[in-house]
Amino acid sequence: MTTTESSGSGDVSRSMELLWGTGERATRGPKPGLTLDRIVTAAIELADAEGLAAVSMRRLSTELGAGTMSLYRHVPGRAELVDLMLDRVQGEGAHAPEPDAAEPATAEPHTADSDTAEPHPGWRKTVEKAARDELALYQAHPWLLSVNQTRPVLGPGAVGGMESMLAGIKDTGLSDPELISVIIMVSGYVSGVARTQVHAVEVQQVTGISDDEFWRAQEPMLSTVMTSGRYPLMAALSPDAFGPDFDHFEFGLQRLLDGLEVLVEQRTKR
Repeated sequence: MTTTESSGSGDVSRSMELLWGTGERATRGPKPGLTLDRIVTAAIELADAEGLAAVSMRRLSTELGAGTMSLYRHVPGRAELVDLMLDRVQGEGAHAPEPDAAEPATAEPHTADSDTAEPHPGWRKTVEKAARDELALYQAHPWLLSVNQTRPVLGPGAVGGMESMLAGIKDTGLSDPELISVIIMVSGYVSGVARTQVHAVEVQQVTGISDDEFWRAQEPMLSTVMTSGRYPLMAALSPDAFGPDFDHFEFGLQRLLDGLEVLVEQRTKR
């Protein structure tokens, strides 16, 4: 899966208004049956089923049983819609509050100092959960990997997720730039693993060839090569070295956390 488009490629100011609920109502008078919430939900469902390329204003109007122009009364275009889709799914893991599509937002992003905030289980557990939640997010919405998010449009979902993460790791003794770097580091690791997993599913769908069939086709030649003595280390690997039972994601995550723990211990002992 390659990056096909970028977040924030439309009218960023309008995206922010829609995300935070500060924009004007789409219509006056009685509340319409077609809402921004319905449009975003339908777009996500379509992207989940057929990929982001399938999402167009015309296609959505068909799915929703509405005229194409009626969608533009709620959202300026596809670019802004993608911003809303991204923030909505990002809020799934963060449980961030979502503003009402028709009314100004009143809910504030979750803060760790609020009276109702539950105690965090520690920075390591926080990072572990964030990593697993993000992997699950990519698995549920593979199209996320096709969007260049180096310029994120920060809505309630994204900000709520950051707030929750920072609340769980703020006592590590790291500086603010280092805290952000932890988030970037973990997210980069997770997206790399997710991309490999999504590609593995896609290649079977595209080619119609299973993994077993693919490797069996290479087996005769590889058997000859491995007994030639040219690659002794590869030939000496155990039969389960490339087996499906080893959890590479969990192994890598724990080693990443082990390394971070060394730094945290150094900082907190000062």
